[in-house]
Amino acid sequence: MEFEFTRDARNELLNRRELAFTLTYEGATPSRKIILEKIAALQNKNENLVVIDSLKTRFGKMEATGVARIYDSEESKLQTEREYLLKRGAAAGESEA
Repeated sequence: MEFEFTRDARNELLNRRELAFTLTYEGATPSRKIILEKIAALQNKNENLVVIDSLKTRFGKMEATGVARIYDSEESKLQTEREYLLKRGAAAGESEA
């Protein structure tokens, strides 16, 4: 699984970094939880501060594009992020734990 970050912008108003990425993988599409863990590891951040907004795959390609956000603090993440995205991230963590 290889990441290529195509955009890395700082949003000072919302206390976060906004990353656009292209992911190349072999076999089945990796789960959101695995992708989130890998992004956190590559950026040296806590997994709890990372949110994956969108993840899109194309038929017949072993490639996915997506957008992730890395917050400065848990508080700013909870104030800003949409509730369904927080639940989506938490549900993946609970089912695999």
